[in-house]
Amino acid sequence: MTDVLRDEPLEVDVTRSDVVFDGVVWDVRQDRFRYGDDELVRHYVDHTGAVAVVAIDDAERVLLIQQYRHPIRARDWEIPAGLLDVEGEDPRDAAARELAEEADLLADEWEDLGSFALTPGGSSEHIRIFLATGVRPTGETFARGDEEADIRTEWVPIDQAVAAVEEGRMRNAALVIGILLAARRRSA
Repeated sequence: MTDVLRDEPLEVDVTRSDVVFDGVVWDVRQDRFRYGDDELVRHYVDHTGAVAVVAIDDAERVLLIQQYRHPIRARDWEIPAGLLDVEGEDPRDAAARELAEEADLLADEWEDLGSFALTPGGSSEHIRIFLATGVRPTGETFARGDEEADIRTEWVPIDQAVAAVEEGRMRNAALVIGILLAARRRSA
């Protein structure tokens, strides 16, 4: 075992890569690649990447949003998040954009909590999660459509959000990672 436990990047010989489903938001890709003595085929969601924001106010409350997510047939609790779908946009700027678009909020201070592969067996998605403090209203209300049209927002004491995660009442991966990391940082 090494002194530092970490994921290890590995380049494999991809012999062919094709988009087998061209989607509205992301695509499904089929890759053929050499691994060891074998040639394998894998299908995965070819994802643009995403950002998420743990916004904490001066009262140590975290902003949660609730919206409908069709694949899981639920209105799940989340933290503000969105796709990295603007060419060349810095992830921190994308996080600020998402916080404004989904919650009509700005933040004065930003901390990068890290980048995480949410489902590495089936998607290339990495999500970068930020901690935002010094939160205040934008002064405008953003127009929201589709599943965002009826977003519900709730400011929750961070210890209650941690308890909901630990008890399995909130299961959104970005929320779980973000809440636990933010709580640990805030208590350190």
